[in-house]
Amino acid sequence: METVNQLVATGQFRILKVPLGFIKILEWIFAIFAFATCGSYSGMFKMSVECKNRSDSNLNIEVEFQYPFRLHQVYFDAPTCTGGQERQFLVGDYSSSAEFFVTIGVFSFLYSMAALAFYVFAFEKYRENNKAPLIDFGVTCFFTFMWLVSSAAWAKGLSDVKTATDPERVVTLIPACGKVENQCREVHDPVMSGLNTSAVFGYLNLILWGGNLWFVFKETGIVAPFMRAPPAQEKQPAPESFGQPGVCPGGPLRQLPGGLPARLQPAGGRVQSGWGIRTRRICPAGGANLLLKPDVSQTASPGGERQWNWAEPCLRPSHNSTLLPVSCLCRKLLMSAM
Repeated sequence: METVNQLVATGQFRILKVPLGFIKILEWIFAIFAFATCGSYSGMFKMSVECKNRSDSNLNIEVEFQYPFRLHQVYFDAPTCTGGQERQFLVGDYSSSAEFFVTIGVFSFLYSMAALAFYVFAFEKYRENNKAPLIDFGVTCFFTFMWLVSSAAWAKGLSDVKTATDPERVVTLIPACGKVENQCREVHDPVMSGLNTSAVFGYLNLILWGGNLWFVFKETGIVAPFMRAPPAQEKQPAPESFGQPGVCPGGPLRQLPGGLPARLQPAGGRVQSGWGIRTRRICPAGGANLLLKPDVSQTASPGGERQWNWAEPCLRPSHNSTLLPVSCLCRKLLMSAM
């Protein structure tokens, strides 16, 4: 009992409220109805043979048949109207379509039950990668196709069973009924409502499994890239010299307040603040703002001149601006102080 309580406590039963789990419950239930209504069927019909000699007549001939509908093995005794009985057999063997239909129903029932258990108790593992959803999608495709084939085959087999068990047709198999002086007629037709229901549930299962393909397919993640909104296109700078490593195009070196050398960007760029607050904001002509926070250290060259070492500047766009590439941001740019 404790084990059951632990399983219930760890189960994610909310999955049963979403289409992926709810349709699986319907598949499980409808599969039961499909194979149960077909596999448990048994029917009976009655006929009467009235001979010229009333003592030889049989007014209550019962013929029983059942799943799997090997009708060529079903027989009954009919009067010959000459003082004897003759054994007659029905015509047809429709077991293949019936057994195929029931087999698909049973395996659909088992798979739906296993999938439901996996959804409830191991849904996190189901979504770890797309391996389990792909297997689920492949099996769902398989059962969708199998329900189509088995339902169509069983619908044709059911039509043949109805024809082979029609009392008006069966009486034609009795030799005594071919004589004018004898009268043969049907007394009771077989009840086929259970078999009709099984055929209907077969096509309902086809609709359920086919409709569930979309919800299982979404779990595979294949459709995700096609559902994302296209990324916003960024405006790129026009100068051809951008992107060349170690080259800082445009303008002479200038000295910022605080002794930090910098190169102004061409086309209207201007310095807004200097080294005193360790930031430099460059405003290109396009209106975008770039905030640069370089880590700068000063060293002395062998010739006695001061040099500045730039190490991995931080580049980020300011509010409502577009980030533009600036090739001047070299990893290590040595600049002589002016």
